[in-house]
Formats: sequence, structure tokens, C-alpha cells
Amino acid sequence: MFEYRTELFGTGLKLWFRDSANEQELAQLDEFIMQKQAEGWEFISHSFMANSFGTRSFFAVTFRRHKQ
Repeated sequence: MFEYRTELFGTGLKLWFRDSANEQELAQLDEFIMQKQAEGWEFISHSFMANSFGTRSFFAVTFRRHKQ
């Protein structure tokens, strides 16, 4: 049996005409995933949730681990 966890990882401020992740944000996302792995979580999937009307977007990142 597994337990699952999905967390939102926010990007920096974006402008409507340039809404994409940059190298720094990707490095932060990698660090976030590695931190969760060290806590016993296994990375399963991610999706980028662009916010067309706002200034921030998010990655939804899903992890799983064996139930203890």
C-alpha cells in the first residue's frame, strides 16, 4: 500500500507575455524533489499550471511512499 501527496510549488512573478519557467526555478524544483526523496517520498508526476490572469503559476508535484 502507498500513500500519496501532492504539493504546489510556486514560480516567481511572471508577466502575461513571458510566462515560462527559468533556470533558477527549475533548479529550485529539482532541490524540492530531492528534499522530498530524502524524506522517503518517491516522485511520481508533475504538471505546470499556468495562471493566465495572475502573476504566478504553479507546479503540482505528486509523490508516493509506502504506508508505515
